Parts: sequence; C-alpha cells; structure tokens
Amino acid sequence: MTRTTPPRPLDIAAVFPELAALARTTTRLHPRPGAPAVGESSVGGPLLWPVDEAWPVCEEEHEAHRPVGLEDVRTLRRILTAGWARSCAPGEDFLTPEERETVQRISAGRPAGALAAGPVPLIPVAQLYARDVPDLFCPEGTDLLQVLWCPFDHGDAYVPAVRLRWRRAADVQAVLMDPPRPEVVGSQYYVPAPCVLHPEQVVEYPAGDDLPEELRERIHAWEDQGEDARYQYDLSVAPGWKAGGWAAWWTFTDPWPFPLSCPCGAPVEPLLTLDGAEWDGGSGSWRPVEDTDVPGLPPYPSLNGPTQISIGRGYTLQVYRCTASAEHGAVTHMQ
Repeated sequence: MTRTTPPRPLDIAAVFPELAALARTTTRLHPRPGAPAVGESSVGGPLLWPVDEAWPVCEEEHEAHRPVGLEDVRTLRRILTAGWARSCAPGEDFLTPEERETVQRISAGRPAGALAAGPVPLIPVAQLYARDVPDLFCPEGTDLLQVLWCPFDHGDAYVPAVRLRWRRAADVQAVLMDPPRPEVVGSQYYVPAPCVLHPEQVVEYPAGDDLPEELRERIHAWEDQGEDARYQYDLSVAPGWKAGGWAAWWTFTDPWPFPLSCPCGAPVEPLLTLDGAEWDGGSGSWRPVEDTDVPGLPPYPSLNGPTQISIGRGYTLQVYRCTASAEHGAVTHMQ
C-alpha cells in the first residue's frame, strides 16, 4: 500500500522566495509492520549478508540499567499484540493472568549485571535498496545500504552505535540465513520491529536553525501575524524515518557543534533519520492520508510508532555520512 503525504498547508517558497534555492528532496520511508524478505528494503528485516563475510560485532564494554533478553522483547510484543487484538468488555484486562505475569517480568528487565561477556553481535536496523529510495546515497559501484547497530547506549549521547555497510546486491551469491544475535540488549526500544517500507519522495526546507538569521526572523514575524501553519512543524522538515533531506533541530539542542564533521575533518551530510514517531502529535499535518481515520485498529502496535524504537525520550537519531569517504563510518547525533 502506498503512503501519501498531504500537500503542505501553503507554498512557503512563494511567501519567501529565498527558500526555493534551499529546497531538498527527501524520501520518507513510511515503515509499517510486515514480514520483509531478504531481497526487499526494510526496517528490522533480514539482511542480504554474504555467508562468507563475518558478521559485525561490538567490542566495547557495555552497561545497562535494565537489560532485557532479545527473545523476551519478541515475546513481550507478541503477547501485547495478541492481547490488544482481543475484544474485551469495558474494565476487563486484555491479558490473561499468565500473560500479565510474563509482561511484568519482562518489563522489569534483568539485573544490571546480567550482560554476556565478550563481543556483542550487531542487530539489523535497516536495509535500503537504491532502486526503492530515490534520495539514498550509495558510493559508486554499490546499490544497497545496510544499517546495523549495537543495542546498548554508547558515548556521552547514550545512543546505539551505528555501523554502515554499502554493497552491490548482485555480488551476494549465498546469503547468511541465521546471523548471530545478542542474547541481551540494553533496551527493548533498540530492537526494531520488522517493517516493510512504502517510500515516498517529498520536498523539504531547512529547519529554522539552519536558516540565515535575517530570514529566520522574518519567518518568525510572519508566523506571529496569526498564520495557522508553523514553519518548523508544518512547512520545513518531514518527520519519521527518511533518507537524505534536511536535519531537524527542534527538540532539545541547537545545531551544535555546527557544522557537524567527520573525525577526519571533512564535512558530513544527512544520510538517514531514524524516528520513533511517523508524525507529530500536534497538527499532524505530515500524517499520510492512508493513515487517517483508519477504523478498527487496536492501540498496539501504535500506527504512529510501527518500528517500536525510541531514541532517548522520544527524539530522533540523525545519521550522517562523511563527504570525503564512505568508509569513514557514520556520524550520529540525537536530536
């Protein structure tokens, strides 16, 4: 099923012609629960990984306040999905006593010291074929981007450590069907639920903090005149999972350090945005028309949070690529 972003409330470039030169396209990935195959673009699905190529691992030490078993995460989601799908009388628990006990046990997590020693196998986050995602950057000679991460907090930002792998899909002759998996993860919200994608290309403009100060102030003055559409939330940067486009700066930090750069010193460009929500809870103007007033859906899993990931307290993980070399790895920023 396609996903279609509603037209923007107005043509902001007609109001501020300077924005036309700053327009970029981005591809909204629109992940939705499904059973993706290895030959498809996906979030949380299987990767087209060569059987003779070592599966990546994280060698760093890991800590977690409430670690949880990877299989427990899947059990928890299976129970909640089945429970919410049942018809229950008002006030009746949607879970059986046995299910409720299991949910409470898993939600409590394991003791903080219950982490397996040794390298942690990375888990698949996304697989994107260039044929499906118009705004996907792929180095020359490649047509597939695979994104994995270590499902524990890393560094001062407390986000998963992202690993990128570009390849040419036709080079993979035999696929690794049962890759290594970590026994324990740092959070259930670092395990993406399997989703198929419905890519859609849309036009974006820079977030307010990426605009020249004089233009930003004029847009603020225009908004203060009583305009219903807000530049930051309705007219600039699309929410949700996406490739390319502009980065969003609207939660808890300004774009600092700015400009972001690779450790090699080269500038970076937005590659992917990983978001826990597909549209905002305010005006919701980016909500696809196919997801409006859908009858009969249970509240779990959320229509607005199909991947079931969460970065920080509902933020996004912005993934950047080095403009000097794709081999320099990902630069990430929580926003």
